Amino acid sequence: MLNHIIDWSAKNRFLVILATLFVILAGIYAVLKTPLDALPDLSDVQVIVYTEYPGQAPQVVEDQVTYPLTTSMISVPKSRVVRGFSVFGASFVYVIFEDGTDIYWARSRVLEYLNFAAGKLPRGVTPQIGPDATGVGWVYQYAVIGVNKSLAELRTLQDWFLRYQLTKAGGVSEVASVGGFVQQYQVVVDPVKLRAYGIPLMKVMRVIRESNRDVGGRVVEMAETEYMVRGRGYLRGVGDIEKLVVKADNGAPVLIRDIARVELGPDERRGLTELNGEGEVVSGIVIARYGVNALEVIHNVKAKIAEISSGLPEGVSIRAVYDRSDLIHRAIDTLKHTLFEEGLIVALVCMVFLMHVRSALVAIVMLPVGVLIAFIALRLLGMNSNIMSLGGIAIAIGAMVDAAIVMIENAHKHLERLENTLSPAPSPTSGRGAQNLGDRAAAILAACREVGP
Repeated sequence: MLNHIIDWSAKNRFLVILATLFVILAGIYAVLKTPLDALPDLSDVQVIVYTEYPGQAPQVVEDQVTYPLTTSMISVPKSRVVRGFSVFGASFVYVIFEDGTDIYWARSRVLEYLNFAAGKLPRGVTPQIGPDATGVGWVYQYAVIGVNKSLAELRTLQDWFLRYQLTKAGGVSEVASVGGFVQQYQVVVDPVKLRAYGIPLMKVMRVIRESNRDVGGRVVEMAETEYMVRGRGYLRGVGDIEKLVVKADNGAPVLIRDIARVELGPDERRGLTELNGEGEVVSGIVIARYGVNALEVIHNVKAKIAEISSGLPEGVSIRAVYDRSDLIHRAIDTLKHTLFEEGLIVALVCMVFLMHVRSALVAIVMLPVGVLIAFIALRLLGMNSNIMSLGGIAIAIGAMVDAAIVMIENAHKHLERLENTLSPAPSPTSGRGAQNLGDRAAAILAACREVGP
């Protein structure tokens, strides 16, 4: 088979050169379009369903949330495995699909089946699917550092400003907030006063819930002018909550502040983040979308951080604590250095042992072409360029160098034997030049046939 390919290539040199040019152009396109990452993505195609059930024990979460969701997800098309995990106050259901399934098709199917499962869950419990990312989507992490700022203030800045701004960067699936304190209004009731006034706890909850809303009253026309009527009832702070009327006792209103203490405090948290052992900080984790170029995503995030840094409060800064682009650049530099070193070794071997500089050009020119062919294969297979694939290409370059040196050395041996069998150099009119050129081509073909198979 290889002998036929060698013979055909020798007879169709123009087509071989044209095909080489096409491979070079296609390889350059593949290099530009192949996603770059540091870690190979070996994770399955999966969709995560996350559900919060605050304050409930794992067994209650398992019975009322995880089990109904798991049984509903079993019948999702192309689903291979469905796994459910229950922890305190939260449920995780992992729907793993068959290899080759489109991630967004899988997410849409899971959303369809969630609509059927929602009716089986307790009131107020709403499941949601996780970001369209993989297990290696964690590409960037930063810490929010603030002078004279509390952890609660920094977490508020992260949740209501930084997170939304960075989510707008191209290729970002989610920006997760960790660390600090999430502020919330807390109503600490006095059970003794509740019993004294005869007010059940559920009534306090209902009054606060129903009082935090605006209502519309259509319009009123006066003097050919329409006035929109609305009831403004949104709670704006601790004072508004304290003034809510819970009950009227003998004509005297009983307010929230009469039976409870209202304060702005931190929400319950399950973890924290610390930086260099110097204390707690607020952090954000950038998750890249499925199948995007991680290097490009990190570049977009850095550009967005530089853009919004001028709008941060005085004394607040953003410090990168994890940046995968450094590892990606080092992997690319390793491939570049390996390609340069191998080309230099080939040139030295050909010049020192064969005393022929032009022979080195054969290997030096074809080594980059071989690398470009590898990138074309990566592109066609839908794989990204990571530290494993680049390392494999770097190792393969060594094998290509060995093959090139053996091929060149064998061709030189055949040419030496040919020169020994031929008579002295022919004259221009003898017609022996064309014959000599044909003999040299035949000798090179014979050398290729010996080494090729």
